[in-house]
Amino acid sequence: MVLANCITAMVTPFKNNKVDYKKLLELIDFQIENSVSGLVLCGTTGEGSTLTDEEKEKIFKVSVRHVRGRITLIGGTGTNDTAKTIKLSRMAQDCGMDAVLVVTPYYNKPTQQGLFLHFSAVARSVRIPIILYNVPGRTGVSITPETVARLSALKNIVAIKEASGDLDAISRLKKLCDITILSGEDSLTFPILCLGGRGVISVASNIVPRDMVKMIDEFNNGNLTAARQYHLKLHPLMKALFIESNPIPVKTAMKILGMLNGEIRLPLCQMSKENTAKLKVVIPRYS
Repeated sequence: MVLANCITAMVTPFKNNKVDYKKLLELIDFQIENSVSGLVLCGTTGEGSTLTDEEKEKIFKVSVRHVRGRITLIGGTGTNDTAKTIKLSRMAQDCGMDAVLVVTPYYNKPTQQGLFLHFSAVARSVRIPIILYNVPGRTGVSITPETVARLSALKNIVAIKEASGDLDAISRLKKLCDITILSGEDSLTFPILCLGGRGVISVASNIVPRDMVKMIDEFNNGNLTAARQYHLKLHPLMKALFIESNPIPVKTAMKILGMLNGEIRLPLCQMSKENTAKLKVVIPRYS
């Protein structure tokens, strides 16, 4: 199992508001062919908040059966309810997923001690590795480096997806413990690698996995100039994929490229015409 390099935060394809499992497996094959090290299923980009528990279970099962250990599979199981998070994490484990990604509880706005107790309870409930997910822009709460360092003492809390955008906090975290840090924001992947990060859980790699992989490979091989060039090439696309709430832009981009029908579940909706036009400008410039 690899929790490093380029891990794709997979979209969930829909057809008539139902999960399109055939298309899902096609997209998984595309990712494997382009050498990503892992996939996150049913996370933010996968619209996990509007997937039923039954849909998540089937997504996990069919993906595990299809992948057959070729890459790391990570299940998005975090909710704002500790008991439900434990239930979903155990389900992911039972389905054969390699690890789980657990977001900080949203809406409740727990204290740092509450966050520590929440993640500790989840860690005690499963045997597989846990990746913490810090994305205060979506959850309303941020987990501090000090709390992450406390949690890193638990044997199966092994990594954090950092999407706070706070490079100072990531610097503090590196001083406090040796937990694996994964960028949770494509455009900050190169800077986070420079601070000791190990890779990215990427939205952009849904459509450009090979170049995301190459950027990180160049960095790991000590070719910083080449890695920076990939970063600068990718940067306009990375930013454009967040001009509306994720995963609206990436699903729209995949539709433009003929990879997906672009269907999305409410309360998310189709991208505005104005922003779609902006995306159509960026994609040809990138390619």
